[in-house]
Amino acid sequence: MKKLTVFLCSAVVCAGALADSITVKNLRTWPAPDNTRVVFDVSGAVDYQLFSLDNPPRLVVDLSNARLDDTVTQPSDKDGILKGIRSAPRNGSDLRVVFDLAVKAKYKSFSLKPTDGYGDRLVIDLYDAAETTAPRLVKTLPDSSGGPRDIVVAIDAGHGGEDPGARGYSGVYEKDVVLAIAKQLQTLVRREPGMRPVMTRSGDYFISLRKRTLKARQEKADIFVSIHADSFRDRRVSGTSLYVLSKHGATDEAARWLAEKENSSDLIGGVSLDDKDDLLASVLLDLSQTATIEASYAAGEAVLQRLHPLGMLHKTTVQQAGFVVLKSPDIPSLLVETAYLSNPKDERKLRSPRHQRKLAEAILDGIRDYFSKSPPAGTLFAARRHVITPGETLSQLAVHYRVSVARIKAANHLKGDVLNIGQVLRIPPDSEG
Repeated sequence: MKKLTVFLCSAVVCAGALADSITVKNLRTWPAPDNTRVVFDVSGAVDYQLFSLDNPPRLVVDLSNARLDDTVTQPSDKDGILKGIRSAPRNGSDLRVVFDLAVKAKYKSFSLKPTDGYGDRLVIDLYDAAETTAPRLVKTLPDSSGGPRDIVVAIDAGHGGEDPGARGYSGVYEKDVVLAIAKQLQTLVRREPGMRPVMTRSGDYFISLRKRTLKARQEKADIFVSIHADSFRDRRVSGTSLYVLSKHGATDEAARWLAEKENSSDLIGGVSLDDKDDLLASVLLDLSQTATIEASYAAGEAVLQRLHPLGMLHKTTVQQAGFVVLKSPDIPSLLVETAYLSNPKDERKLRSPRHQRKLAEAILDGIRDYFSKSPPAGTLFAARRHVITPGETLSQLAVHYRVSVARIKAANHLKGDVLNIGQVLRIPPDSEG
């Protein structure tokens, strides 16, 4: 009878241990240009230890009282840091996961509590140890090469990776739609004389809100355009809105709600701690942000005017809200909410490459209009401006600048030949350039 009692007690202890064990439900990898993110989807808070090994380089993760629920999906061939993943039970109840690395890597890890449809997660960020650290916060300066430079347009596709953003009426994700629009805009800007595009993300991976603005500043961007597509509980809500930063509160309650939702993206994707010094510097530089907000507003009005002909605007004026992604202290910054994915008609449009192209064209037209009136010093736009004086004609300008009348008219969207004294025209590159 004593042996039976011992057996029953042991069974109860084992059952309790199994009940308390952590399940790794999924293991996802997200390769980005400068790092790889590994995400463990776990059933609860997990205790873990990490250590690295050399020859060959590996990262070992030991999870206490844990088990793997499914087979591990191997990393993409395009991953420049992570080569393979292995796992095995350890010490009877623990789990060991080994990451085989293509290069010696630095790593950072943190846990995330459940939020917005996500459960507990363990996040590990891997960085090539040979690469330099995160870009420092620097003041945007003109090109020092001596010649006129291109205007740099930073294009920011919202969300990405494990942060999908809004979900559409038929299941499409915001992160995919806005990346498609951003790539259309990238193509158009690349073809525009005197402009150069910079993408904050070019694929499906997570990038923090601060890092998006830091990347734009590292590239000395002249304007920052963040592209989004919202959703709302009322499917009847539709249309396009455009936002710039507000220092003293959002335009209305809807703007405050939207800003809170967009700013929570870092909670979904997980925030790395490697930019805190730059964050402090950015806060100190906020004192210089008033002029930037004014420039953002002017650029936003130009873009919104071009978006208007594409359909109904949700808001007919530029809105203001406290979006983190708009807080570059010296770069005019816009956030375009292209439409509502929760609205069936809006979603059909946003999924159409033709409509995506029209949105990109309208955004570029607005950017061009803004910089034609307010070109940054030292740029090709500033070098190729002409103020009309009495008696001047398009034919005379064409001869003087060695460019056709048709190209001058196209660059300035002129429908006729009448010029007004004091009118400022943008002169496209000459026929030989």
